[in-house]
Amino acid sequence: MSGDKIYMDYSSSLGPIDPQVYNGKNWVPAMGYLDKVEDLIEKSKHGTLTEAEFLVFQKLDLAELRGYEMARDLTVSLLKEWLVRYKFKNWTAHKDGSAVTSRQKEARAEEIAKLLGSNKLWHSHGRSIGIDTVQGLLKFKIEDYSKDTTLRPLIRDYNDLICEYIVSRGGKAFVHSRVFF
Repeated sequence: MSGDKIYMDYSSSLGPIDPQVYNGKNWVPAMGYLDKVEDLIEKSKHGTLTEAEFLVFQKLDLAELRGYEMARDLTVSLLKEWLVRYKFKNWTAHKDGSAVTSRQKEARAEEIAKLLGSNKLWHSHGRSIGIDTVQGLLKFKIEDYSKDTTLRPLIRDYNDLICEYIVSRGGKAFVHSRVFF
């Protein structure tokens, strides 16, 4: 989300935003914990919290939950900052020709952040969000290079090369920036 443009084709995907936190054994999605706590609080308000749920709820570490909230808030804050600074920097006019204000850019970035951060909407951090959903549900402008006969093979070849490199090294991820490879 820190690019001036986002390029996608039919096989591309974005992922939901959900900070991963270490629980002592594994990396887990923070939003899963926060959503479960919210559910337990709602059950408590309505008097439907079971004794077993109460026992689980009672053992939760409040400092750890606060850390999850802070990770979530940081994720949303960074997404908003990057969208406004980079992706929306040249967005100066609405479709009707009226000027786009800084406040409108920030509000739109927050709307996208909330949608991408909705664990209840995506159900899984590993869920792929395809081009149709990005353009339809998120109403997010992307550059569709599906029919670009020059650009598409270049991007696909680069993707294939990086995927092969990751697999050959036994890695799980790869970061390529202007500063390092």
